[in-house]
Amino acid sequence: MSNTPLSEELKLRSGSVLKNRICKSAMNEAMATGDGRVVRQFEVLYRTWAEGGSGLLVTGNVMVDKRHANEPLAVAVEDERDMHLLELWARGAKSKGGQIWAQLNHPGKQSPKFLNGHPVAPSAVPLASDMFFPPRELTEEEILDIIERFANTASILEKAGFDGVQLHGAHGYLISQFLSPNHNKREDKWGGSLENRMRFVTEVYKAIRAKLGQNFAVGIKLNSSDFQKGGFTQEESIEVCKCLDELGIDMIEISGGSWENPVNRKGNLKESTKKREAYFLEFAEQLKENVSAPIMVTGGFRSQAAMEEAVNSGAVDVVGIARPLAVDPDLANKVLNGQGFVSTVQPITTGIKKIDQMAIMEISWYTDNIRRMGDGKSPKTKVRGIWSVIAVLFNFWKRGQTVKRVRA
Repeated sequence: MSNTPLSEELKLRSGSVLKNRICKSAMNEAMATGDGRVVRQFEVLYRTWAEGGSGLLVTGNVMVDKRHANEPLAVAVEDERDMHLLELWARGAKSKGGQIWAQLNHPGKQSPKFLNGHPVAPSAVPLASDMFFPPRELTEEEILDIIERFANTASILEKAGFDGVQLHGAHGYLISQFLSPNHNKREDKWGGSLENRMRFVTEVYKAIRAKLGQNFAVGIKLNSSDFQKGGFTQEESIEVCKCLDELGIDMIEISGGSWENPVNRKGNLKESTKKREAYFLEFAEQLKENVSAPIMVTGGFRSQAAMEEAVNSGAVDVVGIARPLAVDPDLANKVLNGQGFVSTVQPITTGIKKIDQMAIMEISWYTDNIRRMGDGKSPKTKVRGIWSVIAVLFNFWKRGQTVKRVRA
C-alpha cells in the first residue's frame, strides 16, 4: 500500500474505526422486490464492493415505511422478516474489514405518483412537477410515528450486523422538507424558526441513540443548501450541523439540491470546483471551522490526486465516491496502491432533451451496472449510444411494472 492520506484510519465517536478514508457513498440499487423485500443479490453486490477496498460502504435508500418509497424496488425494513438476508448483506459488506451503514429515508412528498397516491409532508405544499401528487400535511401523531420508525429500522439493522446508519437529510426528502422554509409552513413546534424546523431531524437522531446507544454509528447526509430562493440556506445548514455535532453525530456528509433543483446535474460549475473536482468543498471548509465531527464530501471526485488533496487540505476527513464505483468496483484498491487512478466516468447525454433533463440515463445506466454486479457480472464500462438508451428505458419501464403488479 502506498503512502497516501487516504489509507489512514479514522476513529469515530462511536468507538469504531474506519480502515481508510474512502467511502462508497449511497446509490440506489433498485434490486429489492416490488414490495421492498431484500434479495440475495445485495450480499453479492456488497461483497464485490468490499473486495474493492473501501473503508465504508453506505447503502442506497432504505425506507422506514414501505408505503412511502422514493423510487421503484427500494428496500423497506419495518420488521425482521428479511433478517437472514439482511445478515448476509452485512456479512458480505464487512468481509474485508470495512463497515456498512444503511442510508435511512422517508421521501415525504417526493414519492412518485405510480408508487404513492397519498404522499405526506410537513405542509401541504406541492412539488413543482406533475410526477408527484400534492401532499397531505402530517399530523403530530404521524410525525412521532415516523420518528419511531427511523429508530425501529435502525434497531433491526443493528441486530443484522450493520455498523451504523446514515440519515438522508438532503435532496428534498422528508428531513430536508422539514428543514426548508419553502416546504415547511407549519405554525406548531415542528415549523417556523430554524430551531423548530430542525426538531424533526434532532428527534430522529435522539430516538436512534436512545434505542441503540453510543456504540452504533449514526451519520447524516445534509444539504449545504437547497439552492432555492427563500429556502434552506448555508448559514442554516451550519447551525443544524453544529446542533447535531453537539448531540454526538458520527459523520456529516455534505450534499446539495433537490428534485426541483438538481444542482449536481446542471453542469455550470465554477472554475474552482472544476479544478478541485468535487462539489461542496468550499462549504466543507466553512463547516470544518464550526464542527468537530468528521466531514465527508461526495460528488465529482474522479482522480486520486484530487481525493488526496481534499484530505490533505483539511477540507474533508472522508472522500465519498459513487458512480465511479459502479463502473470500477476495485477503485479503492487502485487508489490505495498508488496507481495514480483517474476514473473514466463522464456525464451521459443522449441528445434527447426530455431524457437528459430528467437525467434518466445518468441515473439508470449506473443503476443497471449495479444490478449486473448483484448478479455476479462485471459492470459495463462504456455507454453504447442509442442501444444503451433503449436498454435503460426498457429496464426503467420493467421496474415500474414490477411495482404496479405488487400494488395492484
